[in-house]
Amino acid sequence: MNWQDHCLLNCTRRHFFRECGVGVGRVGLASLLSEAVWSAPNQAMAPRRPHHQPRARSIIYLFMAGAPSQIDLLDDKPTLRELDGQACPESVVKGKRFAFMERMANPKLFGSPRRFRRNGSSGNAVSDLLPHIAAMADDIAIIRSMQTENFNHAPAKIFAHTGSVIAGRPSMGAWITYGLGSESKDLPGFVVMQSGPRGPRNGPIIWGSGFLPSSYQATPFLPGPEPVFNLSSQPGVTLERQRRALDALRDLNTLRHQETGDDEITTRIASYETAYRMQMSGPDLVDISREPAETLTLYGAEPGKATFANNCLLARRLVERGVRCIQLYHTDWDHHTGIEKGLEARCKEVDQASAALVQDLKRRGLLDSTLVVWGGEFGRTPLAEGAGASIGRNHHIDAYSIWMAGGGVRPGITVGTTDDFGFHVVEDKVSVHDLHATILHLMGLDHTRLTFKFQGRDFRLTDVAGNVAPKLLG
Repeated sequence: MNWQDHCLLNCTRRHFFRECGVGVGRVGLASLLSEAVWSAPNQAMAPRRPHHQPRARSIIYLFMAGAPSQIDLLDDKPTLRELDGQACPESVVKGKRFAFMERMANPKLFGSPRRFRRNGSSGNAVSDLLPHIAAMADDIAIIRSMQTENFNHAPAKIFAHTGSVIAGRPSMGAWITYGLGSESKDLPGFVVMQSGPRGPRNGPIIWGSGFLPSSYQATPFLPGPEPVFNLSSQPGVTLERQRRALDALRDLNTLRHQETGDDEITTRIASYETAYRMQMSGPDLVDISREPAETLTLYGAEPGKATFANNCLLARRLVERGVRCIQLYHTDWDHHTGIEKGLEARCKEVDQASAALVQDLKRRGLLDSTLVVWGGEFGRTPLAEGAGASIGRNHHIDAYSIWMAGGGVRPGITVGTTDDFGFHVVEDKVSVHDLHATILHLMGLDHTRLTFKFQGRDFRLTDVAGNVAPKLLG
């Protein structure tokens, strides 16, 4: 029996249109639906209505991976300085656990050698290691009463980003884009950039989408002159030819989605479309050399370099184009030894650009709608680790500092106080869950309502905890 006879005997018309190799019926249906369904690069990222009126439309999180020392930067402790070198009272550390317990035998108090000065009309005290941030003290809110739950870097970073020490939960950026989508049609809704000698521990785990659809995971931009690979088409491949190839892929993937119902296929389609649109908008976005010389000088940016300053300037450009969430990681803040020189070097790398970002957003009318957060996964102890030129500080989870600006945050204030040693919070404790709840609130999201059902229960960023910090709200 030849092939034609076999088809006549065994193939009904309906079977032919459903199962033939090119899927005639479905290709036709896909063609009819394509304009309605796939006209946007990613329907999952379409802007969505917030729970309440938002104060911020975008967030830029400047994450200092490794944990900067709040004692030397943002929480001045004159009493600790006066008692520098004396034995720490046993009552202060009794029952406490540290990352390296063997190094904490007979601990001595370690007062900061840095000078603090009150700045602006707010009088916020900031260290001389951060002169540019100090100069904008009236524009930022300093939280001196942060607390977290784990004293090791890897789980603490996961907790700071996902609200859980268990790997695999969605990151805050994924939750935000899941709740709000993005206002950018040509760029990802969630972007991550890195600077410093290496990437942060855990990498994609801390900016992933976890059990949320993978549409909501971050898109990493690489350090250096080409943050995004393949923004230009390959030689000999025209945009028209590329468009036809993507249309064919879209149709085939649409058929597969109709067969399986797997929503990850729609994510794949959307990623192809976003990549294609980025080829149109991306080259202009990443070319910071087009910025005025005055702006480059403000940030300390150098086109073509892999620097935190360049990333801060690029973050502002992303916000201007409607990107919802941007996270900048700067590493090497883990100063168990040589803290005096090490901390000074890290601060020089981030101080000017961090302040410039806030200043630039403000002068462009974007600060009111952009939330800026600066801080690490925990802080450092007010106790000495080592001695002499190698002196440093151990990890500390019971009290550390961050700062925030814009996006509905009350400027020029401090929230929370610590004891005379900077060891314990004595007023207005702010947990990581509280911080997440506050950030979501400023973005227009109720943290108790932003949930996703997974394995039979509703999950949320703040788990079963978290309260909005009212003193931070402007």
